[in-house]
Formats: sequence, structure tokens, C-alpha cells
Amino acid sequence: MTQPRNFGFGEDETILRDSARKFLADHAGVEALRRLVARDHTVAYESAVPPAPWDETLWQQMVELGWSALAAPERAGGLGMKMVAVAALAEEAGRAALVSPLVTALFATCALRECDTPAATAALRRIAGGEAMALAMTNDRGSWAVEDSDVAAAPSADGAELTGTACFVQDARKARAFVVAARGPAGLGLYVVDADAPGVTVLPDRVIDLTRDQARVRLAGVRVGADRIAAAGDAGAAALRRATPALLTIVAADMCGAGEWQLQTTTAYAQVRKQFDRPLGFFQAVKHPLVNMMLAVDQARSLVYNAACAIDSEPDQAERFARMAKASAGDMAALCSGRSVQLHGGIGFTWECDVHLWFKRQQHNQLLFGDAAYQRARLAALE
Repeated sequence: MTQPRNFGFGEDETILRDSARKFLADHAGVEALRRLVARDHTVAYESAVPPAPWDETLWQQMVELGWSALAAPERAGGLGMKMVAVAALAEEAGRAALVSPLVTALFATCALRECDTPAATAALRRIAGGEAMALAMTNDRGSWAVEDSDVAAAPSADGAELTGTACFVQDARKARAFVVAARGPAGLGLYVVDADAPGVTVLPDRVIDLTRDQARVRLAGVRVGADRIAAAGDAGAAALRRATPALLTIVAADMCGAGEWQLQTTTAYAQVRKQFDRPLGFFQAVKHPLVNMMLAVDQARSLVYNAACAIDSEPDQAERFARMAKASAGDMAALCSGRSVQLHGGIGFTWECDVHLWFKRQQHNQLLFGDAAYQRARLAALE
């Protein structure tokens, strides 16, 4: 594997990462997270979809910090920062198990910035201004191929009419609009649909991750004006293929942040929990798994930043590096999740122990845009 040119952080990226870490530690710590995901145990959640609460005041603070505008180009009112900065921010979101549409907005931004149209620019401007927007591109079979969509687009006098269902839409109940991939007579296009438009129904799913919500977005003859068609004809499929390395890198960065939290929290626990009058960390049987976790996190993080730098400087290699990063992050997430629960012993998966929140976020992340086996299969096809 070669290393992209300009590998590493610049001053801007370092400042962004450090300020994001401090902001989230001050405003989105574990206590705040627990308040958001706390459940009313009088409700029978086995038969009902849990609520999807989030702190909209905190989201507005993040917007004021420029986080929603980070990946948007300057022509659309964004900051146009490098992908390595986006990865650094996503990593901090994972470290905090952030309950917010930030990562979802980054997905939508990365797809839209590959569409060089006035409609895409207008949508990017909305995201940069703080409107939460989600990417709706997956069919009900859970296909990870960008071309597979169950939504049909029929031409109309003033634009298009969308019918069908987009599934596995992340943070759908927080989104003000969706970037919908829909198949028309000329191929797959991208359409910007407001969440409250006539004919749009959001049907929440039950998901393991308490820090996110997911839903099916049903579209029943939804009218989309020409000024909301971000990519017409088959340009949407091409845009999603170009955006795929960025989507994979963002998820993998989130996983690295969560893995780092699992490592640090488990190490701290091993230093205070005693067995046979000694801290758990004294024993080799505990030291070795912790070292393996550290190595896995470092390897995955290196591949994430390698992929981010390739997106910025060597786009021809970006897909290869991004799939390597997502595959490595998937392995790391499985290892760190398992070990963090095991080394916490009997309390590891109880509601009272924080570990289960990051465990569940990692489980969810592993499947987003394809698990490790899928990424390796696609890598093999690239050879």
C-alpha cells in the first residue's frame, strides 16, 4: 500500500479536532448522553419503537461552530475543508457516541457535492445553514450497492414524481429533508425531498443503537420540482459512486472514535477493579487483550486517515483505501466491543454500565455501507 501525498494533520485540522473534543466533553458527556437515551421502563418497548430524542440546542451550537458546513464547498456557503478534517470530526462524534444528525448530514453533503448542479448547491447551502438532511438510498433488501433503489422517478410537467420506499435511512426522524436516490427512465438520479412534503411518511425502525434512529421513508407520488433535482438521468449513480469513499471513511472514523473510548474506559476499569488484592490490569490475561485493542484501534485509525488523505490528493486510489479502512474498522469494532464487555465482567452489558452504549453503536456502524466481509469482496474485485 502506498501512502498518499500530504499525509497527516495540518494546523487547521488539529485545531478542529482538539476544539471538537473539548466541546463534546463539556456539552455531550456521558451524563448528557444518558439523559437523552434514558427509557421509561413503564413502556413496553418490546412492542413499540423507542423515541428518538436529541438535543436541538446542542445541534444549533454545533452549527454555529461550523460543523454542518465543514464538508460543503465554499460556493455553497461551506468551509470546504479537507476530508481529513471531516474524518477527525466524525472520530470525535464516535468517541462521544454523539446523539445528533451530524454524521448523517456529512453523508448527505458528500453525496451532494459530487453533483455539480444548482439544485445540489442549494441543498448544500441548506445543510451548511443548519438543516439536518439524510441520505435515503438503500432498498428493503439492504443492498449496499449504490445503484439499488426501490424508489421510482416518473417525469412530470414540473420535475418528477417519486414513488416507493427508501429503507435504513439514518437519523430520519431528525432530518428536515432527504436526498433520495430514485430510478427514472434514464437511470438513477438524486432528488431533494422535504420531510414534511405531501406524500412523505417516515416509518421508524427498531434498532440496537440507542444513539441513533433509523426509519423507512415511504414516498407516495411525491412531487419534486426541477429545482430540487440534484442529479438527473444516471448522474446520481455516478455521484454516489464518487462519494462512496467519503461515506466509508466517515463511518470508519466514527468507529475509531468509539473504539478509542472502549479502550480507554476498559483500561481505566482494569486499573481500579481488584481481584485477589491486585488490579485486574496486573494480570497478563487482561494486559494482552488491552494491547490487542490498542493495536487494532491504531491500525484502523491509520487506514482512516490514509483514506481521507487519498480522497483529498489521490482520488483514483480513494475507493481502495476507504474500503480497507472500513474493513479494518469493522474488525477493530468487533474486537473492542467484545473485549470491553468481557473485561468489565458481569456488569459489562447491564444498563448501569456505560459500555453497552458504545457496544451497540459499534454493532450498528459495522453494517453501515457494508460490513468487513463485503468490503474485502469489493477490494478483491478492484484488483
